[in-house]
Parts: sequence; C-alpha cells; structure tokens
Amino acid sequence: MFTDLPLAELERYHPASQAPADFDHFWQTTLAESRQFPLDAIFAPVASILQSVDVFDVTFNGYQGQPIKGWLLLPRTRTAPLPCVVEYLGYGGGRGVPHDWPLWSAVGYAHLIMDNRGQGAAFRRGDTPDFEAEGSSAQIPGMLTRGILAPRTYYYRRLFVDAVRAVEAAKAHPAIDAQRLIIAGVSQGGGIALAVAGLVADLTAVLVDVPFLCHYRVATEITQSHPYQEIAQFCRTHRHAVETVFQTLAYFDGVHFAPRATAPALFSAGLMDEVCPPRTVFAAYNAYAGQKAMRVWPYNGHEGGGSDQIVEQVQVLREILGDAAPQ
Repeated sequence: MFTDLPLAELERYHPASQAPADFDHFWQTTLAESRQFPLDAIFAPVASILQSVDVFDVTFNGYQGQPIKGWLLLPRTRTAPLPCVVEYLGYGGGRGVPHDWPLWSAVGYAHLIMDNRGQGAAFRRGDTPDFEAEGSSAQIPGMLTRGILAPRTYYYRRLFVDAVRAVEAAKAHPAIDAQRLIIAGVSQGGGIALAVAGLVADLTAVLVDVPFLCHYRVATEITQSHPYQEIAQFCRTHRHAVETVFQTLAYFDGVHFAPRATAPALFSAGLMDEVCPPRTVFAAYNAYAGQKAMRVWPYNGHEGGGSDQIVEQVQVLREILGDAAPQ
C-alpha cells in the first residue's frame, strides 16, 4: 500500500526544520581537524576476474587520519582522464569484492566505492573497522545510535568525513578528471551523498536514491521499520534523553545539508517505501538548493526504480557531461 501522503502533498511538503545555529561551524571545524592529517591515497593494482577493467585496492585517510578502504575500477581502454562516480553504500554493507561493482566502469566511467567503517556484516563484507567508536553510551545493535548523545561522538560524524575524503582521494588519481566528480548512493548511501553534496562545493552531479538519514524525528513517528526504529527503541529506553538525541541528529540530517548543496541532482522515491517513507525523502528534495529532478516510482518500496533508475541516471550524466560517452 502507499505508505505516506498523496504525491501532490509530498511535492509541496516543506516542513519547518531549522539547522542548529552552529551547523556550518561544526562541519567546517570537523573537516579541518581531519584535513590536518595527510590524505595518503594509495591505489594498489589487484587481479580480478573482470577482463575489461583495471581494479585497484584503495586506502586513504579519513576521519582523524584513520585508514579507509575502497575499490577503484577503471575501464581498461581509456585515452584521457575520466569522469568518476564516487559511490556510498547502504546500511550494514561493505565494499564486498570488485566484481560486485561492474556497472559504472562498463558504462565508461571511473568508479570509486567507499567502504563503510564498522559495517559490512549484514551484506557484502567490509574491511574497515570503526577505529574510534567515540562515546560510551549504550546502543541498539547497528550504527544509528552509536555515540548519539553528542554530535562530536556520533558515528555519522566519522562516516561523513570519510565520505568527503573519498572525493578527495578520487581527485588524487591521474586517470580521473578532478573537474568531473559525481557522487551517488542508495538508502544510507543516498543520505551520505546528500551530506557530501552540502559539504563539497565543486561536484558535477549528485545521484540520490531513496535516501536514508533524512527528517529523523518524523521518520521515527511514521514508520515501524528498521533502521529508524533503532532510534525509537533507544528513546523508549532512554526516556529523558529524547531531546538530546534529536539535537544530535540535527547535525546529520539530509534536510539540513540539502539547502547547502548546489550541484545538479537526481533523486528517487518509492511511494510504497516503509523503510525511508516518501515524506522524509521529499523533505530533503524540496529543500535541495541546486538544480534537481525527482523520479517517483509509485508501486515500489525501498528498492526504488532499481535497474530502470540506473538507465535514467546514465542519461542524466551524459546530458550534464555533454558527451555521448566517456573516452
């Protein structure tokens, strides 16, 4: 069934939501602290079963100089630096293996996949621990409540910094055109992409599918699905910390990053999505400051448009980049 407001109401949904007064200072300071450490991006060639792709095992320094893993896939036949899609991953997933990721290099782009620190047990294994699990408060299983009692200790502070540094790592590779960087993600990956879009000024495009990490408080009120229910369960137990929890989450809300984002963006939403209800997606989309388009999939849930959405993404990128295909 449709899980939320009618589409006409979603399209004009602009909730009264204000970022913390020190939101920009918080993120500027956070990024500056981690940029004191050298990026030290390493791209080590590895053998794979992919015949037409060069694969590199990536390591770069993310939050507080902690090493983050990833993959870089490059079309083996290339004559000039390529546009690059930097992809962020869904909740619980890791970077997996190179042949999990043939799409964007097959289309003709460079493709950097960032591992999720401390994730990679639910699906596709991960190789990056959460080196600094700051904060000692109790948590519900999963990452959504780790360090949630203060912005500086919250898990997503570390992950969002990693994601910004992944863009910087992509720019460091000579086969990548640093002026043509695209960020992309589905669900948690879409929420991370929104955050990066609000923190990095010179992106070419943003691909945001059924994003998680948006409009947190409303999400906990209108869905019983996980992962948002991790927050509700935490608040159910820590009754006196409810306002503290949502004060922390305000620093990590896609609705607050969206007005700071200027790159062209393609969003998607499924009107039967019980995991990331459409209202939470449209709250971020309607606040997004850059040129934007929304693809709605009325009879789909959290899978969104799947392979059909990918076709639309490729078409949008080719229009933005102004060529039929990368060389």
